[in-house]
Amino acid sequence: MAAGKANEGASVKGFEAQAREALRVSAATLAEAAKRNAVAVAQAAETIVDCFESGGTVYFCGNGGSAADAQHLAAEFAGRYLIDRPGLPAVALTTNSSALTAIGNDYGYDDVFARQLESLGSPGDVLVAITTSGKSASIRNAVAAADALGMTVIGMTGEKGAEFAATCDIALVSPSAHTPNIQEAHIAMGHAFCLLVERALFPVPAGSAAKRPAKAPAKSKGARPRGRKK
Repeated sequence: MAAGKANEGASVKGFEAQAREALRVSAATLAEAAKRNAVAVAQAAETIVDCFESGGTVYFCGNGGSAADAQHLAAEFAGRYLIDRPGLPAVALTTNSSALTAIGNDYGYDDVFARQLESLGSPGDVLVAITTSGKSASIRNAVAAADALGMTVIGMTGEKGAEFAATCDIALVSPSAHTPNIQEAHIAMGHAFCLLVERALFPVPAGSAAKRPAKAPAKSKGARPRGRKK
């Protein structure tokens, strides 16, 4: 028994060193993302606030882990982030299995998000397009469709996605080429703009409890201007 416990302790120590290194790399990536992307995150938040205040919708899309991030961030707006308040119009284009399979079957997978945007998107809406590599054809096609519709595009990618980032109005680029660390920075930056949007639209007076605001942002029925390419 003593020998077994000794071996177990040695094994844990080996894993502990690896765990510390993995967490160190994650923390370093997030710290660098904060240095490089604070302005872009603020721009993304301002763009989303303008969209919601004008009665627009924010759409999200991604594949695999990025699809999970798209759904996660859409839920933060549609549900809530930190405070109890009215839901905000945010849609993940990854969740309608009938649309995904029908479009994929009839037109090809590369059009599964673009085709949905053609039916749902309007000028002044926002697309948050997530691709760690910047090479996903379905995401690039969605950006092209959003651009044609007069939507503003917030792109989220990794350091190898410079070409993709250049096609977006605002680019949140994770300072990593390693997919897990790219995704960690994406969700951190996404949480940051969710926080800023919620604070801007539903300010809570200092010292008061976070209660449900009485109204959602006022909606305008007029045409909504599109963002400019940066």
